[in-house]
Amino acid sequence: MSALSVLLFINFILLSFLFLYLSKIRKLIGFQLGMNITMMAGGFFSISAGVILIYQYPLKFVYVTIGTTVIGMVIGAIFGSLFDYQTLLTGYINGLMMGVMAPMIGAVAQNNLIFLGFIEVLFISSTILISLSAKRT
Repeated sequence: MSALSVLLFINFILLSFLFLYLSKIRKLIGFQLGMNITMMAGGFFSISAGVILIYQYPLKFVYVTIGTTVIGMVIGAIFGSLFDYQTLLTGYINGLMMGVMAPMIGAVAQNNLIFLGFIEVLFISSTILISLSAKRT
């Protein structure tokens, strides 16, 4: 198991804990914050997953793009379903767009570990920001 696979798994676990936390307090979260949470969770997970997967499988661009797009749509829709149908649709579309773009960004970065670290710092800080903003509502 490579370090990239472990990193993707850690991202998934972190996002799962965030989902469980948000599902407990979803009735307290307003519409606008729910929309922002959905877009951030689906979008950033798509970007991080797309970059990690294209680093792992650089010659499988089509398959990584399809997989990342599906992952982004599913994660966005799952987080959007916590709130309402409009938020579900927004999460779905944002996950689709970020899932299509992420492997392209990763291919241009050409296995640059500084860029991967930057993406991971953004993902983790966004997850912390989501949990803190949801806690204060």
